[in-house]
Amino acid sequence: MAFDKKLLEIVACPVCKGPLILNKDADGNERLVCRLDRLAYPIEQNIPVLLEAEAQALSSEELEKIT
Repeated sequence: MAFDKKLLEIVACPVCKGPLILNKDADGNERLVCRLDRLAYPIEQNIPVLLEAEAQALSSEELEKIT
């Protein structure tokens, strides 16, 4: 079972309350990305981990690759 994309309509970045984008990292793992804060939140067992401490900071180059 994959991440339910309908959740994107109601979930928001815990830091800025902005929208999140579903994306895959270099290893093919799904994650939720906040473009405003340059943070990527992991999705573990189809559950988004929306904790700032668990988020990965993204570089400008990584952020440009995300549509």
